[in-house]
Amino acid sequence: MREDRRGERVDMPPRSKVQDHQEAQRWLLEGKSYAWMVKTYLEKYNIQTTPAYWAVYASRNDLPLRISRDTELIPWKVAKQHRWDYNLVMLRFEARRRAGEELKADEASRLESWKRWLNEEGLVIYYDPETEDGFFAVPREERDRDLVRMPSNPAHLRAKTTRAKNVH
Repeated sequence: MREDRRGERVDMPPRSKVQDHQEAQRWLLEGKSYAWMVKTYLEKYNIQTTPAYWAVYASRNDLPLRISRDTELIPWKVAKQHRWDYNLVMLRFEARRRAGEELKADEASRLESWKRWLNEEGLVIYYDPETEDGFFAVPREERDRDLVRMPSNPAHLRAKTTRAKNVH
């Protein structure tokens, strides 16, 4: 709180922890990991931050997203209760792989095993946000072109991102 010219108390926005905005933005654009930025900020400025802090900072400054968005692989608006379903996690891994990102060994192994299962069983992933389970592996149909079945209801489609090209 501070006082204005009339002596009345006014709320001040919190001061940013960022000491050098150009430096922080450069790091984010270079693809430095949030963990690296947390460690470096503590060492360089003795300021404690979190990975979430840097994600919010990037978002507020309209910098590229760190997650790969692939509206062909994940075309749905996903309900909050389904956001960590195993099938969705695997689709995120595949989106990252297709975007040229390197997966951790365990992620790559799980992804390959999951894709092999889908292929061997002739399945694709279907999502219905109005059900408790949300995600289902269903028999592949002639219209299915990738790992997922596109929703027939346009209301279930996720909007395509309009932000800068996604990185990392």
